[in-house]
Amino acid sequence: MFFAGLRTMKKQGATLSTLRGAKYENPFAGEPGTFHTYFLIPCLNEEAVIGATVKALAGSPYSTTIVIDDASDDKTIATAYAHGGDNVIVLERQQPNARQGKGEALNDALNLVRQLVAERGQDVDRVLVTVMDADGRLSDGAMAAVLPLFDDPEVGAIQLAVRIRNRENFLTRFQDFHFWSMTSVTQFGRHQSSTVSLGGNGQFSRLSALNEAGEKPWSESLTEDLDLAVTLAMKKWKLATTPNAAVEQQGVEKIKTLFTQRRRWFQGHMMMAKRLPEIWGNAQLSQLRVLELSAYILTPWVTILPWSILFHWGLFGLIVDGPSFFSFVTGSVTLLIGLVLWYLLAFGPIFVSAFVYWKRDEENRLWMALLHAHCFPLMNYIAFAAVWSALARILKGENGWQKTARVQEGLTDDLVDVRADAEVVSMPATPLGSRVTMHPDRLEGLGHAPTPLRTALALPLAA
Repeated sequence: MFFAGLRTMKKQGATLSTLRGAKYENPFAGEPGTFHTYFLIPCLNEEAVIGATVKALAGSPYSTTIVIDDASDDKTIATAYAHGGDNVIVLERQQPNARQGKGEALNDALNLVRQLVAERGQDVDRVLVTVMDADGRLSDGAMAAVLPLFDDPEVGAIQLAVRIRNRENFLTRFQDFHFWSMTSVTQFGRHQSSTVSLGGNGQFSRLSALNEAGEKPWSESLTEDLDLAVTLAMKKWKLATTPNAAVEQQGVEKIKTLFTQRRRWFQGHMMMAKRLPEIWGNAQLSQLRVLELSAYILTPWVTILPWSILFHWGLFGLIVDGPSFFSFVTGSVTLLIGLVLWYLLAFGPIFVSAFVYWKRDEENRLWMALLHAHCFPLMNYIAFAAVWSALARILKGENGWQKTARVQEGLTDDLVDVRADAEVVSMPATPLGSRVTMHPDRLEGLGHAPTPLRTALALPLAA
């Protein structure tokens, strides 16, 4: 998949260093305007980061930002309005239906998107629904790189590679090393089989593909993004990516938080194995796509769980049986040969990761890439602990979703809750009873026909 990724980069006119030093401030630079984009941002107490995110997404006449507030206890809504202005629509989910998982929040917002698209008379094949995390930032010119890929009518979704923004300490820098080196290049390789895994940040989907996936395309899974990827693949949609754009997000700054996050990812990933019979029984999927999807879904089961045992078994055997294996030499020479052999087995493959990160990172420090590469065996213990803990939760039937905490990022001054000037109404045709909060200026985008949604939104103004 790594070499397939290099092929994808070459075909799309990119190199390993294409995004080195990229900025994440103006995603709409050079935007062709060929699609209307609805950005969905699920939020639960995201006051610390939502401001900068909605501000960065406010620069296009072809986009609408929908902040999905899942019954937050902080100033998420006020912050979103203060920095997103009339580009922002807030979907306020109410208890007891709120806080039922990210998938349910996204499905609720998709109902609103469908209504807005109908009101505006937009072509569903030329409408994209983009899922962003509250701390997500798209790279400059991202839309110019992404939209042309959707000119292929068979492309149903596109996922961007992830970059860690707050990479100032070892833990966050290592997360960036993990995402930005081999992980991203192998993801580019999956472009060749059209089975790119979707993530929860920087996920672009064609509205018509989501409609084909069902009324509620996002599941209750802990990894609703991966679940959607399988669903779209089984509907014969291509899942693609591009090395010419990326999405930036915060890394977690504590070991405990990182463990909790990875455990949730592993648990959702492992539970996807229940969909393997569907994949194997789908006659529409090519053998290549079946093989690649199966291999990816089974990774925790056939690679990480066994390796957590085999690695230590091999290390123990090397320490105990190594001297007898090298009985033809004695003393320090035996020890030296054993250490060299262990070093090559443990670290040899990750020199490739170090090279890739060195070429892709703007700081361009080979020694730093080599340092983080050599920390892989140590950091693997977080993965080992997380995957076994995830297995235990599966066996005990524990499926609770734990949110990743954010770190405060700027844009905190002069917060004004503009809901006093906005219109708050019940969203029609939505069984969950969510409310739409919309700045009065935003009503102009709905046209003038007395359709149900416009009537419901305009009534408070008339009153």
